[in-house]
Amino acid sequence: MDITLKLQDDLHQAMKTRDDAGKRVVRMLLAGLKLAEVAKGAALDQTEFLALVQKEIKIRNEAMADASKAHRADLIAENQAELERLFTYLPTQLTEAELLEKARAAIAETDAKSVKDMGRVLKLLLPNLAGKASNADASKAVKSCLEAMEQDGQ
Repeated sequence: MDITLKLQDDLHQAMKTRDDAGKRVVRMLLAGLKLAEVAKGAALDQTEFLALVQKEIKIRNEAMADASKAHRADLIAENQAELERLFTYLPTQLTEAELLEKARAAIAETDAKSVKDMGRVLKLLLPNLAGKASNADASKAVKSCLEAMEQDGQ
């Protein structure tokens, strides 16, 4: 199904059920999708849409951290509700163990030896994740594996 059609169906469903957080999320995704399509000059593919959703998740996480510092429980709850809706547009997230396994495989494939080789490993790993893990989580996993290799080598 076309991404735009799915989002429009989700918007209609959220309106029928009077789901305010759902309406906000879907409208935000539709606006982001249209902006990205105008900038690209063509329709977004699934991978680009997943990147858009991950970007919005990152924004919500940062907003929750700021709201927590300001002791704003209302904003935390609002962002948490939006995060739950955003995660429905992503594939099933990898567990930490699965992510570490993929990181080790990418390290072996690129023959990386130290943290200095992290860029090469991430260049190979990130396209294979396709929304199943955030870039930050992938980076942490690769870094921890490479640091462990350096510790074992010394």
